[in-house]
Amino acid sequence: MLTNARLVYQSHDHDRRVNAALAQALHICADRGARMTPTRETVLKLLWQSRRPLGAYQLQEQLSALTGKAIAPPTVYRAIDFLLDLGLIHRLPSLNAFIGCPFPNQYHSNIFMICDNCNNVAEIADQQINQLFEDRTNKSSFKLRTKTIELFGLCPNCTPGGSDE
Repeated sequence: MLTNARLVYQSHDHDRRVNAALAQALHICADRGARMTPTRETVLKLLWQSRRPLGAYQLQEQLSALTGKAIAPPTVYRAIDFLLDLGLIHRLPSLNAFIGCPFPNQYHSNIFMICDNCNNVAEIADQQINQLFEDRTNKSSFKLRTKTIELFGLCPNCTPGGSDE
């Protein structure tokens, strides 16, 4: 059992979370003097509306479908880079895909539980794990730049006897 951890794997009002994520993103942009363009906003919304990680080409297809015109890959990658730089989304290296960050503007663990069956992803934030990383890297005089840990298994909905959403 995780102690002192925040876990994003629970039932919630999805539309409310999408709106809250966008409001928080706009606030972060205002604080940092960054501009949330319509394309960036749409990419962020698409990532939050999807309950699963999306790759850049999936985002490109969805943007093209929404706008009714072809969207070039660099447009999508620029939006992704912007959102990553502001900590509004995460990249899942093993999936080469992206998800919205439920803890932007906060130091957190970047630990992801990825369901082998449905590809649902939940993020864990745990101060004890953060402290462990900091202690170990400091002890080794290693300057930690980023960390991403991906755990694979079955989510509650895919576990036999698990909950249904």
